[in-house]
Amino acid sequence: MVGGGRFDMARLVPRKLDRKLLRDLWATKMQAIAIAFVVAAGIAVHVVAAGMLDSLQETRRAYYDRYRFADVWAPVVRAPDRLLADIRDIPGVAAAETRVTSHVLFDIPGMDAPASGQAISLPDSGRPAVNHIHLSEGRLPRRGQRDEAVLLDAFARAHGIAVGDTVSLTLHGGRESLRIVGIALSPEHVYAVAPGQLVPDARLFGVVWMGREALAQAVDRDGAFTEAVVTLEPGYPEAAVTGALDRLLAPYGAPGAYGREQQISDAFISSEITQLSTMARVLPPIFLAVAAFLVNVVLTRLVAMERTEIGLLKAFGYHDGDVVWHYVKFAGAIGVLGLAIGLGLGTWLGRQMAVLYTEYYHFPFLIFRLEAGVYLSACLVTALAVGGGGALAAWRAARLDPAVAMRAPPPPDYSKSIGAGLTRWRMLDRQTRMVFRQILRWPGRSAFTLAGVSVSGGLLIGTLFFLDSVDVMIDVYFNSANRQDVSVSFVEPRSREAFHSLRRMPGVIEAEPVRQVAVRLRHGAAEERTALSGVPRGARLSRMVDLDNRSVEAPPGALVMSQDLADKLSIAAGDRIEVEVTEGRRPVFELPVSAVTTTLVGSGLQMEIGDLNRLLGEGRVLSGASLRVDAHETRALYARLKDTPGIAGVSLQSEAEDRFVELLDQSLGTSIIIYTGFAALIAIGVVYNSVRISFSEREHELAVLRVLGFTRGEVAYVLLGEIAILTLLALPVGALLGTGLAWGFSQAMSSDLFRLPFVISPRTYGYAAGVVLVIAISSALMIRSRLDKLDMVAVLKSGE
Repeated sequence: MVGGGRFDMARLVPRKLDRKLLRDLWATKMQAIAIAFVVAAGIAVHVVAAGMLDSLQETRRAYYDRYRFADVWAPVVRAPDRLLADIRDIPGVAAAETRVTSHVLFDIPGMDAPASGQAISLPDSGRPAVNHIHLSEGRLPRRGQRDEAVLLDAFARAHGIAVGDTVSLTLHGGRESLRIVGIALSPEHVYAVAPGQLVPDARLFGVVWMGREALAQAVDRDGAFTEAVVTLEPGYPEAAVTGALDRLLAPYGAPGAYGREQQISDAFISSEITQLSTMARVLPPIFLAVAAFLVNVVLTRLVAMERTEIGLLKAFGYHDGDVVWHYVKFAGAIGVLGLAIGLGLGTWLGRQMAVLYTEYYHFPFLIFRLEAGVYLSACLVTALAVGGGGALAAWRAARLDPAVAMRAPPPPDYSKSIGAGLTRWRMLDRQTRMVFRQILRWPGRSAFTLAGVSVSGGLLIGTLFFLDSVDVMIDVYFNSANRQDVSVSFVEPRSREAFHSLRRMPGVIEAEPVRQVAVRLRHGAAEERTALSGVPRGARLSRMVDLDNRSVEAPPGALVMSQDLADKLSIAAGDRIEVEVTEGRRPVFELPVSAVTTTLVGSGLQMEIGDLNRLLGEGRVLSGASLRVDAHETRALYARLKDTPGIAGVSLQSEAEDRFVELLDQSLGTSIIIYTGFAALIAIGVVYNSVRISFSEREHELAVLRVLGFTRGEVAYVLLGEIAILTLLALPVGALLGTGLAWGFSQAMSSDLFRLPFVISPRTYGYAAGVVLVIAISSALMIRSRLDKLDMVAVLKSGE
């Protein structure tokens, strides 16, 4: 009978505690929901960042493997086809293909501006061994059909070009009319951006694929190629293959072979992957650490409030494990709710982000697909966060002795508390002394509240920093460093007569020549490939500037170098560096570096154009020009440029800036809204929970104050003054945290392609402080309404 009674009791214990758990959750529902949303924010960020990271990496890997994306590119001026066999015999080469490439200018009906592009040959015998293209419509050009071509999908969609349409273009100085027989995607043009541009613009940059024989004849390369592309044997060092290619192709005007890290499309994708990885590592732990803190605070205060109930439970035979498990389940319920919301929200946001990514990453497919590992890791980190936060409080409950727990806790001795003297200052009124007394009597709790509010403010600053950084980048790059309206590049270096022809074109107000050559830099054991630009002394249109928008010029016979390039070469201003030109007669010379400056886009290396011409042993030669034009005559200028032979590309600065801002609004703007919302959730969770729990703990005390004659406003001041002071103290701390976080982001997310300047505007600090204050005031108003409805008689009776 006794044994049966124990069995029945064991069966009833979980059910009774579960009912108590439901009552506790309902009584603290607003606090639990606030914490769950903080958990959800952390999980959603984890799912979005990790999911997009996995999806982008897996999509890229599958696409590259399936379409045999090259590992190495080796451009030349003109090399005989017979060298293909020698290239294939190079150790480490798995597959090789030679092809003909050329710059083109498209003439699109209804569009005044010329669209730049590239023509690439396809084997007449079938698909290439390297760099396949993915046909989304139509077919490949047939052998012998010189007028057939395949067009890049993004360019075709931007202009409404379909299979069967005809496209006009300027190719090698001649006008060509091509019939489009196919629309394609290419692993080389996932990020289809024109050379020298920051963002893709499908309207102004396109790619056309033609048969090998047809393109070779059009550009006078019969029996020759202009580029070799190869894939490598797994694990074989890239440097060994590029070195062999350079030695083989040097007599044919090869500027130097390069790998994927310098292939513009793959470099941008790799940069995006790095940024996603940074976000996945940094943000979720912050959210989940705050959630763990909130769970611990709520449960600790709940255990303190239920001290007598815990003693009764133990007196009636409940084991320590039953009590611990009860409070762990309380934390677990919050965690499960937050996990469910976070997974759902993260999956939905991830799919929306995938749609945004397809705006400028052109894969045949890009599906936001979550692997099981993302879900498992989300569950694990949630369990660690809420479990860790609740474990300590649950352990405190288990350690309570029944006899001690059922007695009222002894009043704490506040006479020796931190800042006890401050609370006796006569210069403070009694309500203010009560506020400070509450803060100083519980320094740990006050510190946690201050830390939580500070973190939320810091996250707001850390995410909004991107807007300030990009604003500076736009201003420096488009308005200071590159003030031209149009940039023109030639297929081959031209004499000054070509420059004078440009100056005489309609609408040209000002023009500056540019000479650019590919070089290899050496300093000690370090070596880097880059481009050396020659610009006129006192250049006004295209120049190198620092972050303060001050022009940085090279003195006669010297170089100016960007900071990132100097860091790679371990070089400082005043050092000398070896410069090997990798085109033409390939001269080698040594030059001093007069200045090192921070640039925001690419790796900069400049000198005076006349000095560069002399070092190259050439006359007054240029590779292109920067033009400032009359906006009312652009149509006539564009028409002349389309008809001018020898022009490789035309870049329109206003179009580039507009497209840059548009893409940032779509991608970065959306991301900032998401992360700002999540940061605000932390503030809501911390502030509301602090005020709500403080109200629950002090409900009896506040009722006594009302009975003693305190007005509702005075009682509200006593309760809400604590959170007001802590919030105000948290603002400067949050500003410091946000500044540090922004600096970390600026370092982690900068790459060879661009650098995020570390700039935070007063507007950002003000906005972050405003959001935190609005949340604090809103939480205070919610509690004030409950305080005004306080039933003093009922509260005082329950306190007895």
